Amino acid sequence: MDRAPGITERTVDVARTVDAPAEAVWDLLVDTRRWPEWGPSITDVACRDRRIRTGSTGRIRVVGGVWIPFEVTYREAYRWTWEVAGIPATGHRVEPHNGRCRAVFEIPLLAAGYAPVCRLALSRIATLAE
Repeated sequence: MDRAPGITERTVDVARTVDAPAEAVWDLLVDTRRWPEWGPSITDVACRDRRIRTGSTGRIRVVGGVWIPFEVTYREAYRWTWEVAGIPATGHRVEPHNGRCRAVFEIPLLAAGYAPVCRLALSRIATLAE
């Protein structure tokens, strides 16, 4: 699958099939109020947009209490990318399939060590959506 704009380097995909409609998973991914529920490293979000769009900006508070700025660089049908502290971060996508879906995090190759955190996030997303 082609990468969304904003993913300009090679990535490692971490994916999970979720026994829920794509819309349910997508809603979790784009609703900033829900990010702390599934994002292991996010404890809070400050963003004017509850549902992100291309150009949404805000801050995430990470484990340890530090606030870090973010900007959503791309959001279209079942895909979004962002920069965190000005650095390209994970891409997010949902692939619908017969009433179920596949949720995918696109991790920049240089951040491949973040894969276990993304696997935990996908597990939480599946629990919330199913």
